[in-house]
This record gives sequence, C-alpha cells and structure tokens, in this order.
Amino acid sequence: MSSLRNALPRRAHKERSQPEARKKFGLLEKHKDYVVRARAYHIKEATIAKLKEKAAFRNPDEFYFKMINSRTVGGIHRPKPEDNKYTEEELLLLKNKDMGYILQSLQSEKKKIEKLRSTLHELDNKPQNKHVYFAEDREEAKEIQSRIGQSSNMPGFDNIPSRIKKKTASSYRELEERKQRLQKLEKLYADMALQKELKKPGRKRKLKLNEDEETDNATSQPVYKWRAQRKR
Repeated sequence: MSSLRNALPRRAHKERSQPEARKKFGLLEKHKDYVVRARAYHIKEATIAKLKEKAAFRNPDEFYFKMINSRTVGGIHRPKPEDNKYTEEELLLLKNKDMGYILQSLQSEKKKIEKLRSTLHELDNKPQNKHVYFAEDREEAKEIQSRIGQSSNMPGFDNIPSRIKKKTASSYRELEERKQRLQKLEKLYADMALQKELKKPGRKRKLKLNEDEETDNATSQPVYKWRAQRKR
C-alpha cells in the first residue's frame, strides 16, 4: 500500500509568496527566518542585561594599575599612548637598515631592467637606415623605384609566428612595469633619505614656494635649508 500511495500524484504545497501590495517591503519572512532573527535578538538582549548588571554592581573605589596609563575623554575610554621605546640613535639605525633594503631592491630592479633590455630589440628606438640611389635620367630612376618596390614586397620580419609576437609583447609589458616600479622605489628612497637628513641635529627651515622658484632646482618636493654652522 505504501508503494501505491507514493505512486499516486500528490498536491505540491508551495510557500506563501509576498502579496502584490506588500512587494515594496521585500521578501516575505518565513518562520525559519523569524527563528534565526529572534534567537540573535535574544542573545544580544541577554548580553546587554549582563553588562548593565556589571555596571550597576561595580565598585567605584576599586583600583586597577591600568588606571594610571588610561583616561576617559567624553565618556569614552582612551588608553594612554605608549612612549617610543627606541632612542633617537636606534631609530636612525633602523632607518638606515630600511634604506639599505630599499637600495638593494632598487639595484636589483635596475639589473633586471638591463637584462630585459639586452634580450629585447627596441625597434622604436632603432635608427632607420636610409640608402641613397643616384640615377642618370628619369628612366633609370623609374627602374630603381621598381626594384625597391619588389624588394619591399619580399617576406621579411612581418612573417613572425604569433607565439613569438605574444612572448615579445609580454616581455615589453614586463619591462614597462619594472620601469614604473623602479620610479616608485627611487621616489621612496629619496623620501627616506630626506627624513633621515631631517632627523640630524641643526637648525633648518622649509623654503616657501617663491623662495623655491628662485633656486635652480625648483621641484614639487619640499626643500629645506640648513643654517650655516661654523666648524671648529
């Protein structure tokens, strides 16, 4: 009987869809969706109740050692910023190590660019070779022009396989990317060198825009001028 009951066609029970007048409120929430939302709401409610209870029974005279290094600003707990544990000499040494790493990366990138340039034929920068022909009369000039036209139609470098063309194009793209990376590394190294010089002792001031224009090397980067000191 069970197999016969399963063989008979049954009515397909579908979930109730959102009415047309309420489609602006989104999908109709099913019971399983309500259960998930209700559980999350009650968990948050219980957490807030526990925190309120802790705040109500908190001892205002209780002391923690972290109270010395923290404060409350506008009702928000702000921990005191930690002082720098490194001295000026140690910071300068760390800066030199970072600059050494950047310089090493910069030199490595230059070597890779030179290696790529040596393997690639930069056709754009190649000078065009010109051959000058001298003719005695117009008939000889026409004959020379016809010979040049026949030689230009001969198979040359245009019949390169597509595989080699793709490889060459990818190599040129890699070369351009490495050039951009080299420019970024040079800019980073220059900024780090400037920050290192600014950490050194001595009175200095930043030149204004009009003062920078008077100098020979006016650039967009900030320019500093150190006060001349007498060497003993």
